[in-house]
Amino acid sequence: MSNDLTVGTIDGDILEHLGIPDAAEERARVDMASAITIEIRRRGLTQRAAAALLGVAQPDVSAIMNARIDGFSQERLERLLNKLDQEVRIQIGPRPKWKDEAGVTVELVAAF
Repeated sequence: MSNDLTVGTIDGDILEHLGIPDAAEERARVDMASAITIEIRRRGLTQRAAAALLGVAQPDVSAIMNARIDGFSQERLERLLNKLDQEVRIQIGPRPKWKDEAGVTVELVAAF
């Protein structure tokens, strides 16, 4: 398993290429779930311990850790990240020139 903590979109996001509706928003939720998974693993928590910490059922933690996030809004994922002492910041700026459309990008950083 890699120790790479990078979370974010890839060039030419696969979800867009697959024609997924609201691909940028879906990618953001997937990336948030990935950040939750990374933090749970970094702490060495079991799913049961993570569920207790997050105030959710163990099957919810399992779903997040297996990228089954249909029942999780972006706001709910943000709250779960906060419970893991992860700051969630939303920045707004011009679309990068390399992107065809403006969207939502999630980036995991070591510190602000």
